[in-house]
Amino acid sequence: MTPSEQPPALARVLALLARETRAPVTPAVQAELAAILGAERSGVPTELAVEQREVTILVADLRGFTALTATQPAGTIVTMLNLCLSRLSEVVFRYEGVIDKFNGDSLTVLFGAPTAREDDVLRALCCAVEMQLAMRDLNNHYLRRQMPELHLGIGVNTGMVMAGRFGSQAYSEYAVIGNEVSLASRIESFSLRGQVLISENTYARCNGVASATEPKEVFVAGKSLPVKVRELIAIAARRLKVPRQEFRRSHRVEVRVPCTLRRLDGEQPLGDAQRALIRDVGYHGLLLELERPLAPQDEVALAFDLTLVDYHVGDVRARVTKVKHEEGRLLAGLEFTHIGVETNAKIQMFVQLLVGAG
Repeated sequence: MTPSEQPPALARVLALLARETRAPVTPAVQAELAAILGAERSGVPTELAVEQREVTILVADLRGFTALTATQPAGTIVTMLNLCLSRLSEVVFRYEGVIDKFNGDSLTVLFGAPTAREDDVLRALCCAVEMQLAMRDLNNHYLRRQMPELHLGIGVNTGMVMAGRFGSQAYSEYAVIGNEVSLASRIESFSLRGQVLISENTYARCNGVASATEPKEVFVAGKSLPVKVRELIAIAARRLKVPRQEFRRSHRVEVRVPCTLRRLDGEQPLGDAQRALIRDVGYHGLLLELERPLAPQDEVALAFDLTLVDYHVGDVRARVTKVKHEEGRLLAGLEFTHIGVETNAKIQMFVQLLVGAG
């Protein structure tokens, strides 16, 4: 809304705010004020001034930041976080996104609320790529000052949400709510360091301007069927390319799943079965906490229950790749050497549900 299009009452309120705060009023606040004044004129209570609209939601999260807080001085952490969020905010505002909220080391950005534009999806994708480019430049800055690197994971989704002012007379704020908002967050949780993952809805609305991988199905909490996601690669028309920083075969999730194992000589079991505890698991292997030692290159047969997906695993063979002592525990990393088709699918579903629930 340009100044000439603003109702007189809104223009006076904006001028008052600018005079008292000595700062420009953001487009998001202007839109909220316009909605509130419009509701007052129409006699509709402002707390009911909520509408359904299509919005593109971008969720970005710093990977490994919590672990850094345990190893770095508080001053370093504050400096790094503030500089990072400042740079990312600059990118968001350049593409006319609206920061919905900061949540510690993550932020949620809206494109299409409170003001909708025809190119909301394109601006959201360009914003996501430039955020990753900004992180690359920031890490160069951090390394020159002997500070640790930070990496960003991003998820983008497009869909219908409820948008408006929520709360009470004592306190309220503009927000968007709905399943599509939650899905954006779930998609972000699957992104690795430096990645941008987008939903099929977002990809379908980018009118062919974005290059992305073939869709991959993942299971997320709250959805009975898998969700398709793509990895954003580039936006050629804008000469933007995602500078991927991590190539990993799968996610790993921390768990505490009891299991039994037996050492093997070829196909023949050696000795009695022993108990162990699975501490983390991915598509291709797992980490065990052992009661009795194993040696690198030992072959073992594993059995355990995945109660989350109601499945008993009894056909997995694995090789010990490393053994280490950590905080008084004996740990062994194992790589699957044989796994049934159904078991492989169930383990992937199990991992994805835990990632998506995080």
